Amino acid sequence: MNNRILFSVLVSICLLTLACTKGKRDWDLEGPAAKPILDLNEGDSTFNYIFRQRFEGYACYRIPALIRAKDGTLIAFAEARKNSCSDIGNIDLVMKRSTDNGKTWGPLELIWDDGNNTCGNPAPVLDESTGTLHLLLTWNFGTDDIGDINANTGTDTRRVYVSSSTDNGASWSQPKEITSDVKRPEWGWYATGPCHGIQVKSGPTAGRLVIPCDYIEIGTKRSFSHVIYSDDHGASWQIGGISPAEGANESTVAELSTGELLLNMRNGGGSRFVANSSDGGLTWTNMRRDPALIEPTCQGSLLSAEMNGGHQLFFSNPASTRREKMTVRQSLDDGASWTKKVEVYSGPSAYSDLIQISDEAVGVLFEGGKSSPYIGISFEIIPLSDFK
Repeated sequence: MNNRILFSVLVSICLLTLACTKGKRDWDLEGPAAKPILDLNEGDSTFNYIFRQRFEGYACYRIPALIRAKDGTLIAFAEARKNSCSDIGNIDLVMKRSTDNGKTWGPLELIWDDGNNTCGNPAPVLDESTGTLHLLLTWNFGTDDIGDINANTGTDTRRVYVSSSTDNGASWSQPKEITSDVKRPEWGWYATGPCHGIQVKSGPTAGRLVIPCDYIEIGTKRSFSHVIYSDDHGASWQIGGISPAEGANESTVAELSTGELLLNMRNGGGSRFVANSSDGGLTWTNMRRDPALIEPTCQGSLLSAEMNGGHQLFFSNPASTRREKMTVRQSLDDGASWTKKVEVYSGPSAYSDLIQISDEAVGVLFEGGKSSPYIGISFEIIPLSDFK
């Protein structure tokens, strides 16, 4: 059989296999480190993938979050989706760690697996005074989708949990449910983050742990951003301020040079909502659009950093009306203007989180790929000199 005939036979077999499996699973996974049947980016050096579709036993990885432990270890979190990229179904919470500032990453580590149910929306925060890492999470039955939960017709509702680590992320406590403390009965869908939280550094609420969140009301489907907070080093959590107007969704929070907090919110209007708090997140005021921060209705991340003796604010998201053009912007005036930016990747991209690497660089963990935003989760270090 010559090469051309052999090639035609192989192609026919592949097409027949795909046709027969359509409607079931896009691929099969065997074992904890199964190799992919089809890798859309084989040999591609565009991305520094930390989590990659169809590798290490999972069909898809989504929803990145990033934190630095007290000892300097970087921890990247993600939802590991067992059978597809769908938001519902068997979803575990996983992580990888880096001890060299993001140059290399360790093996995949499992934090929470609840069978066929959904464990996700990682929102980590470090308590600098104790060194404890707190990881806020959400859970729901794998068969319930957002529509079921908002109509109150699902098997259960969306629930909120917290896990902690006292050894710089090497191990995590069994997730503890805190739903009744941070979610009201009339709220259906609920999301922690997904992105890092903060610890307030100045003013009367210094030491407070603040996690950005959002919820959707049962029945009305009105959506709001809000925060939850802890004033006792993560021993208990409470509901903080809620966005003054509806229409807000996934959110991210940062402390400004003035000590005020800034809440930055996803919505469907083409640019980000922002609001301010002067009481550590108990109330939010002056909710408005920031026309400089274009968005395609997608999650984003804020980072407040002291660099080279001054305060800087960074924001990452797909800077487009589509999920593409992953961009990190820089502000030297607490977000009043965004004068410099770096387009990290021009192609399909979606969720992200930011971390300070040094006085001279920031890092971004983001979803991206050549054919889809969800091929993998990549980590890139961006020198300040790249911002133009």
